[in-house]
Amino acid sequence: MAAILTLHNPARAAEYYGAGYWRKDTLYSLLQHHAAARPEKFALRDSHRRLTWGQLLEWVDLVAFDLHQAGLKPGQRVSVWLPNRAETVAVTLACSRNGYICNPSLHQSYTVADVVDLLTRIQSVALFAQQGFGADADRSNIFETAYQVATIKRVYRLKPVARAGSPNTGAGAMSIAAGLPAPVVDPDKIVLLAFTSGTTGEPKGVMHSDNTLLANARAMAADWRHHEDIVLLSMSPLTHAIGTIAMAQALVSGFELVLNDVPAGKTILDWIHETGATYIMGVPTHAIDILAELKRRGHDRLGKVSVFYMGGSAIPRETVRTLLDLGITPQNVYGMTENGAHQYTLPDDDTQAIVETCGRACAGYEVSIWSQEDPDVEVAQGEIGEIGGRGACLMLGYFDNQNATEQSYNRYGWFMTGDLGRLDETDRLQIVGRKKDLIIRGGRNIHPARIEDLARSHPSVSKAAAFPIADERLGEKVCLAVVLQDAASLDPQTLLRHLNERGLSKYDMPEYFVAVDAFPLTPSGKILKRELVEWARSGRIRPRSVRSPGSGAHGARGGA
Repeated sequence: MAAILTLHNPARAAEYYGAGYWRKDTLYSLLQHHAAARPEKFALRDSHRRLTWGQLLEWVDLVAFDLHQAGLKPGQRVSVWLPNRAETVAVTLACSRNGYICNPSLHQSYTVADVVDLLTRIQSVALFAQQGFGADADRSNIFETAYQVATIKRVYRLKPVARAGSPNTGAGAMSIAAGLPAPVVDPDKIVLLAFTSGTTGEPKGVMHSDNTLLANARAMAADWRHHEDIVLLSMSPLTHAIGTIAMAQALVSGFELVLNDVPAGKTILDWIHETGATYIMGVPTHAIDILAELKRRGHDRLGKVSVFYMGGSAIPRETVRTLLDLGITPQNVYGMTENGAHQYTLPDDDTQAIVETCGRACAGYEVSIWSQEDPDVEVAQGEIGEIGGRGACLMLGYFDNQNATEQSYNRYGWFMTGDLGRLDETDRLQIVGRKKDLIIRGGRNIHPARIEDLARSHPSVSKAAAFPIADERLGEKVCLAVVLQDAASLDPQTLLRHLNERGLSKYDMPEYFVAVDAFPLTPSGKILKRELVEWARSGRIRPRSVRSPGSGAHGARGGA
């Protein structure tokens, strides 16, 4: 087996096993369990396929067989660059079965060059992709470039879901089983490598085991009393942490997972009704958009939905009230790719707790607040500081990145999130800000550095700063402020075209623009972005709305 260096600690593992946070289950063994216990019950659905647990198991074994035949070894990486479709789940479970590491977080906003770079960094040996998917699909082709990655052994070219057909389950199942190695039963192996980003915007590969993923799902299942009759619709894509959390919850409790793959000609509200969804997971933007459509159509119920999970940004108070009036319990969640949905409100929490806090840490995880100036000094309850955490659902380090792994922990072993918060008198967590230089638009992280670098490459631009403008629906939008070269003038549309031509993803394009004479600076000469935010809020500067090239696809539906 390939040797993957991780933070796995035998003493800590024994503690987690003793407390029941970690168990002997793997993602694949849970699939086996449900397929044996209720093979005809539905497990997974996209716009054109609805699979039972029995069918899903057969499909997963088929994928595992093909990867085995391609010569893959346990510990090697299998990457997935796909829209919301059932194959991502099948590949993840096949990796759990054979001991490979699934890398499902190649986002739609990535370009082909981005993907090739990431595949090279993690030495992927297989890639599942769909033609026409990605930020530059109109001018680049991953199938022409994937084999530039020296380690790639196999590339799977998937048709769009509408033309993919049903998995070929049932045919030759016995012969396939005979050709497969025994399932890898180690729940502490690395099974998932999910890309996230630090303050520089450089993606880091978060490593999770079956156990670190399932610990969080088990805790939430207990707290929210999950059962097998739930139908969970994940509004967030499977490339996103929320999508992974949704999959783990479905496996723990044995209920159906529905993907945000809305059939052509239908709306998300139609999909909610058609699938019989009872539980929705997403970000506040999803809830805002769904409630707006509900109001436009004059409905007084959101189908069978009884719980709406929301993470990624603050939930507007009016959204909470509207959901409660519809008989739906909102769940306010805080977490990261590194530690799952470890912090959340409970079914019996009142409106104030749901709006103002992210609840308490789940079983097997704990949170503490540390000084912004010194991460080794814990602050008093109620004081604002950097949020630190540790526990059974925490990652096992960043892949092949010792420096980033070391820098993410304080001297006492607490993972430092870069987010600012405080614990109130009831030990509920309140998020008050971010240390990270990020703009979060509809739950999507946008890093100013790349936008600024590309803007500064325009001959008329002397300095550039991207900062957030508050938006009621999306949380934040990008505003690009520039200081022009002497005597220069610049039309914002010209600058947007320049950013597009230089390869900036359409999902990261500024939606506001302002030219200023000078930026507010720190004594060391750094731009004070918080001052720019305040200038825009107070009216000292007046950014104007701009429309980027290809902005028709710039919405948050399904991709926030």
